[in-house]
Amino acid sequence: MSLSVETVQTTPYEGQKPGTSGLRKKVKVFTQPNYTENFVQCTLDANGAALAGSTLIVGGDGRYYCKEAAELIVRIAAANGVAKLLVGQNGILSTPAVSSLIRHNKALGGIVLTASHNPGGPENDFGIKFNCENGGPAPDAFTNNIHQLTTGIKSYKLVRGLQIDISKVGVSSFDIGGKPFVVEVIDSVADYVRLMQEIFDFAKLRDFVSGKSTGKPLKMRIDSMNGVTGAYVREIFLNRLGAAEVSVVHTTPLPDFGGLHPDPNLTYAKDLVETVAKGDYDIGAAFDGDGDRNMIIGSKAFFVTPSDSLAVIAHYLDAIPYFQKNGVQGFARSMPTASAVDLVGKKLGKEVFEVPTGWKYFGNLMDAGRLCLCGEESFGTGSNHIREKDGIWAVLAWISVMQHTGKSIEDILKQHWSIYGRNYFTRYDYEECDLEPCNEMMATMEKTITAAGFVGKSFASGGKSYTVKQADNFSYTDPVDKSVATKQGLRIVFEDGSRIVMRLSGTGSSGATVRLYIDSYEKDNVLGQASVMLKPLIDIALEISQLPKFTGRNAPTVIT
Repeated sequence: MSLSVETVQTTPYEGQKPGTSGLRKKVKVFTQPNYTENFVQCTLDANGAALAGSTLIVGGDGRYYCKEAAELIVRIAAANGVAKLLVGQNGILSTPAVSSLIRHNKALGGIVLTASHNPGGPENDFGIKFNCENGGPAPDAFTNNIHQLTTGIKSYKLVRGLQIDISKVGVSSFDIGGKPFVVEVIDSVADYVRLMQEIFDFAKLRDFVSGKSTGKPLKMRIDSMNGVTGAYVREIFLNRLGAAEVSVVHTTPLPDFGGLHPDPNLTYAKDLVETVAKGDYDIGAAFDGDGDRNMIIGSKAFFVTPSDSLAVIAHYLDAIPYFQKNGVQGFARSMPTASAVDLVGKKLGKEVFEVPTGWKYFGNLMDAGRLCLCGEESFGTGSNHIREKDGIWAVLAWISVMQHTGKSIEDILKQHWSIYGRNYFTRYDYEECDLEPCNEMMATMEKTITAAGFVGKSFASGGKSYTVKQADNFSYTDPVDKSVATKQGLRIVFEDGSRIVMRLSGTGSSGATVRLYIDSYEKDNVLGQASVMLKPLIDIALEISQLPKFTGRNAPTVIT
């Protein structure tokens, strides 16, 4: 039986402008009449002629509205000439898994249903983003095109009668106006597990985790925070690596994440931190809602900053079979991320790139063969095996480093600092601030730091003195395609390598989030208490930015 395509009249919604990681809004916004339909239609239209006869991947993090949105996308894709969809069972696919599936199946792209680390549930957030054929987030030109299309949309296409049960793995074929259309509901985990087994030596890691090679099992606590990684964690860490059942927690994806805020940091992964702090575990790890972010802690909750995590993995890449086989190219970090990896790159003679926040900026460098490892201070780490950050990959990399060195996480870090020095790092988030005074604050600070005479100026606090070497509103020219991204955050770099960075974030769904980043470098004093070592530069940052005056806040919402 042939199903017919229906054209539905609609009108544009304001504000359908994707941020660094797609369009994120409250569920109540997405469930307005035609709101999701408009955005999905414009996302498909942005692909132009390439859409006809294409294959797309569809899946998300299991949050509220995920399954309904996936089923809606099936009906809209069918009406727009897509030939085949690979849909995760129950609409579940981690963001790294989507990237892998796009690349493995040579798909045109993928539609990822996630608001990442933002809370879920009917009163909270939902999101849609498009990943391109390299498996990475759509670049600025593509997302700008989506936004432009949303401002003028008059209709969308739909196959209203197409019904599919995405809870069951299997292939369904349809005739849509005389053209074949295939929906394959796939095991959400299988392809990703295959990829991890190609990258890491699972046999060696299994012997290490079980204690066969050391005489002592590795005690780990892996927390999926009721997000998408649950099934992946159980298959990899329990079934493939032989960890005990008690090693994994919160492994059932829930629409509201069980009331947890699926953001793997010291504030929101408090349960993990308190449990590991008792000293019964060698490694603790947590992931965000869609599985691309990670937090690593050692015994007694010894915290590994994302910046240090990136640098340590860079130093030990030769412990991972994938890099033994494919070689080590350059490294990269987002601009706000502490510059610890720069020091590793310099020592190893590798290129190091500083890019704007947003994983899409790493993709061109990877595709050009100039980058193999990258990270962001927002708990994102990854390599060129896919074009997304990858939480589970990062934990497997850390276990590989532990196996390779025979050292604890704390000892690995202390040895690293003895070689390279230490970048003490923190990020202060001031969430849901009024936008207008925040914009005024950023404009005032930019005027201050770019004024004649600011470079060379010295600031003192707490017995420390810092002299300004460079100050600007960061801009980036892509060395591959020469595209330019401007106004990416205010940056002050000091003579000793320490830095202050301030940005307004685009990943929240309401209000403005001010992010203040402090990167304080010490060559020799590497074992100090982070809060003490950071305080002088924090005070200087608050003085220069006048943040308390403009925001009315005396303390951040979250410290990481």
